[in-house]
Amino acid sequence: MTNSEHKTIRNNIEEDQTLVKEAIDGNEQAFARLLIRYKDSIYYLLLKMVNNKNDAEDLTLEAFGKAFSNLNLYSFDYAFSTWLYRIAQNNCIDFLRRKKGVHYSIDSHTDDENESNGLHLQSTLPDPEQHLIIKQRGLLLKHFINKLSPQYKQLIELRYFREFSYEEIAKSLDLPLGTVKVQLFRARNRLYELIGEADVKE
Repeated sequence: MTNSEHKTIRNNIEEDQTLVKEAIDGNEQAFARLLIRYKDSIYYLLLKMVNNKNDAEDLTLEAFGKAFSNLNLYSFDYAFSTWLYRIAQNNCIDFLRRKKGVHYSIDSHTDDENESNGLHLQSTLPDPEQHLIIKQRGLLLKHFINKLSPQYKQLIELRYFREFSYEEIAKSLDLPLGTVKVQLFRARNRLYELIGEADVKE
């Protein structure tokens, strides 16, 4: 790796950490920039793990919600991206283990260095504080969700905060399952757009 590449990586790490500090202080644009910067890479990471676009999209929002709800646990001795990827992976592993007893090997995602590098991440066992995290996630994203249309807001709340399945949402709203999936896709995209708009505000 060249000196120029090392410098670019260092600059990215420092910029991320500046954004984290601003996000902790409640800066809306800092939160938006971190999400926009990493949402695609997190999504494709999770898509490889679950091989399902809907699940990967759901888990992407969950990973960011969990990370941003626990920014005070992030150690500035390490890259924010490393911390975020580990949270996304562990959350996905929990999901796979809960889903019909599926077991997922984490051998390819852990090593001695990661176990002792001070990241202080939660274990991959089911999270006993899941409901608290959901509550924190709701508080964190409330500002953006409230900007959605009533229809999209309802879908997001049912899916992510009340944890309805697609089938349960369809039954609750008396809508075809395909319509629910399409509208949730559009609702997620609109939510990302709103966050992106916050990112570019002066």
